[in-house]
Amino acid sequence: MSLHLVRDLEALKQLLLGACAVVEKSVALAVRALETQDAALARQIIDADDEIDALEVRVEEEALKLLALYQPVAVDLRWIVSAIKINSDLERIGDLAVNIAQRAERLAGIPPPRAKLDLGLMAEKALAMLRGSLDALFNMDSALAWKVCESDDEVDALNRENYDRVREALLAVPEDVDFLIQALGVSRSLERVADHATNIAQDVIYMNEGHIVRHRRQPPGGEGAPVKA
Repeated sequence: MSLHLVRDLEALKQLLLGACAVVEKSVALAVRALETQDAALARQIIDADDEIDALEVRVEEEALKLLALYQPVAVDLRWIVSAIKINSDLERIGDLAVNIAQRAERLAGIPPPRAKLDLGLMAEKALAMLRGSLDALFNMDSALAWKVCESDDEVDALNRENYDRVREALLAVPEDVDFLIQALGVSRSLERVADHATNIAQDVIYMNEGHIVRHRRQPPGGEGAPVKA
């Protein structure tokens, strides 16, 4: 392998990991703004979205440059193609963080509804999946990536529960409609964050093993099966 390719691949990896850190922080702060009803913090996240967009463009440009300059094959080609896909998922997660922040800004100062929604637990699980997928990317850890994939059903179930609770609450206390509709939007955004975290985890497995696992939730052989390093 060319020493120049090794150097430029490492530079791309560091750039992608930097984007990961920015996106993870954005989601975590958006959730905090929602929980604390902090409109100022929510506005900071919304205003910072341009940074994530610029990072996405830079990562894609660098990846395409490597494809054009070196025409890599095998593992290197797999890594670059996966980096482009992960970069796209990161940008979408950044957009979802902005969506949560916008809703947090609208909800600031509004008393919560009488119906209990489990947004806190859902946010915790979605964030854990995001962090797990990024840790799997950083460490090239297929086993951790599979665990992220297996967690997606839990977040989907919580989103369905929140939908049912909002529907019941709208019938029981219709005056809470504004808060409930915004909360349902947050639930949907968190479910999408989990979906994109799953996409990233699947790409990590592809990077490591060369297998496309888009339609699987568990490693071959089922839960607890050994995963090839």
